[in-house]
Amino acid sequence: MDDVERLRWYAVYVRSRYEKKVHQLLLEQDVASFLPLLETWKQWSDRKKKVSEPLFRGYVFVNIDIHKENINVLDTEGVVKFVGIGRKPSVISEKDIDWLKKLVREPDAVNRTVSSLPAGQKVRVLAGPFKDFEGVVVKQARETRLVVFFESIMQGVEVSIFPDLLVPITGAVQPLYGDVTSQEVLAVEKHFLRL
Repeated sequence: MDDVERLRWYAVYVRSRYEKKVHQLLLEQDVASFLPLLETWKQWSDRKKKVSEPLFRGYVFVNIDIHKENINVLDTEGVVKFVGIGRKPSVISEKDIDWLKKLVREPDAVNRTVSSLPAGQKVRVLAGPFKDFEGVVVKQARETRLVVFFESIMQGVEVSIFPDLLVPITGAVQPLYGDVTSQEVLAVEKHFLRL
């Protein structure tokens, strides 16, 4: 097995407000690191400023061979531990990392992070920037939201979504709200590709 096949994604838990520093230190050590950041506006009494904040407070993701690089990662200033069950770090799937990358590219759709999975219909997104995401539907007043939950770190992200783009995972492939034709889904997808 070559080195590339041994590389896996893991989450490390870091000290409070050390996410950016840990990410930078890991990169300086040539450790592949990913810190999902969202740009948001912060309002102070005298000014308003755009800032980048971690999507998940306290977490940084690393792509390493756990048998060779775990000590280097743990010795990095600010790193507390690997996230996992007992002493075994949990592997984060490439799919979850790809989803996180998509989420940070759509900051206006992200509402908040959640630490527990809400009850509701499990769905898949048909089109748009979140195509193929799977999550749970949450309705708040007139707005439909989707919670994408990352079990490996027990955190979720809530995003606003057009309800006609959702289909239930269990049962027949029918939209949850309204009748959407394949042409309408294609039109919505083309719209998102132009953005």
